[in-house]
Amino acid sequence: MTADRPNRTSTTTEKTAVNDNSSHAADRDDVRDAFFALHHGLPRQGPGSDATTRHLLELAAPPEAPRALDIGCGPGRASLLLAAEAGARVTAVDLHQPFLAELRAAAEASGVGDAIDTDVRTMAELPYPDRSFDLVWAEGSAYNIGFDTALASWRRLLAPGGVLVVTECEWATDDPAPEVRAFWDSHYALRTTEANAAAAVRAGYEVSAIYHLPETDWFDEYYTPLAERIAAADLTAPGMREAVAGARAEIEIRRAHGRDYRYTGYVLRPNHEENTEMWTTRPETEADIPAIRAVNLDTFPTALEADLIEALREDPAWIDGLSIVAEDANGEVVGHSLLTRSHVDGFPALTLGPCAVLQRYQRTGAGSATIRAGLEAARAMGEKLVLVLGHPEYYPRFGFRRASEFGIGLTIEVPDEAMMALPLDPEAEIPGGKVRYPAPFGI
Repeated sequence: MTADRPNRTSTTTEKTAVNDNSSHAADRDDVRDAFFALHHGLPRQGPGSDATTRHLLELAAPPEAPRALDIGCGPGRASLLLAAEAGARVTAVDLHQPFLAELRAAAEASGVGDAIDTDVRTMAELPYPDRSFDLVWAEGSAYNIGFDTALASWRRLLAPGGVLVVTECEWATDDPAPEVRAFWDSHYALRTTEANAAAAVRAGYEVSAIYHLPETDWFDEYYTPLAERIAAADLTAPGMREAVAGARAEIEIRRAHGRDYRYTGYVLRPNHEENTEMWTTRPETEADIPAIRAVNLDTFPTALEADLIEALREDPAWIDGLSIVAEDANGEVVGHSLLTRSHVDGFPALTLGPCAVLQRYQRTGAGSATIRAGLEAARAMGEKLVLVLGHPEYYPRFGFRRASEFGIGLTIEVPDEAMMALPLDPEAEIPGGKVRYPAPFGI
């Protein structure tokens, strides 16, 4: 599987736009058609196995009889298993109609025809309503639109308690051989497990499980049958010589450098911290002051943060409209975040914090809701830069990056990853320098 050829879904047509009136387009069409002919009837269009699908399904532990979406289903081996063994009602999506015809025939033959619906469409434009699936499945197909894009665009489809299962090709080493790096760089930019897991967290997921596919998943049901098909291919057919050459190159690079890259399965669940839509947010009013203090006293072990907020209200750093509360359906203030004026060597910026949520409402999205509302309010005011000194695994979900990347630092020693910056205006020039916090922070 390489990025300019179909792998379970796809597609030259999904990845590459060409001018149908050009001879180049005709050549591309010939190679595409030859590629599909070469792969027609194979058990799989990418690394995998029924054993791996079963294992990922066990790790995902979806609800009974889940509503499932198999994106880039190819000939539908996963769809068949989900329907037969998980009792799933499956919507199977692929851009290549012949794959779906294979799936339809197999589903009818195995007695699960009523449980599988097929849909011919691109995975980049899925029309299904938000929160309409308990299980979203994508074995070997996310690369067609990119891992990050897939995670971001598919998250909305997950119902409460839903789970996304996706497999992705990635580096197994930080130092792959030059020839294998050159091969993959020309097709698809691989990342490491650590980078992909971090991308999932940034996209608003909790990484429930990570599973590295065994080497047998590459050859038993994919490369070995493909090699047999290559040996019997008619090289005089239009585009077939090029399709065969590409497939051979892919197999050979795997044989020579298989230790350098792998396929990995991810079981991902939406992070409840990102369920911001259930909260009402607004700027604080004078009547909220006691409730904000109560939230901070409930969140933190001392009164330090609660006292800091009161001191900031009396400081020139205070900006009306940037102290944000979240309230529940009964109007109770359950969360709070604050942005106040700071500077980077004279350049005006904002400092985020303190941020607090009543303990009984933590991990419900209330805190995230106040932060997002505050950032939007600041952006609307024309602010250019926000700084935060905080947990390096929490704040990147809002777009914060290490401040040191911008040449920004503190006058005191802190871990580099803990001091973060978020430019609110991507066109604005962000100067480097030392951060000057509002006086009540004592920094």
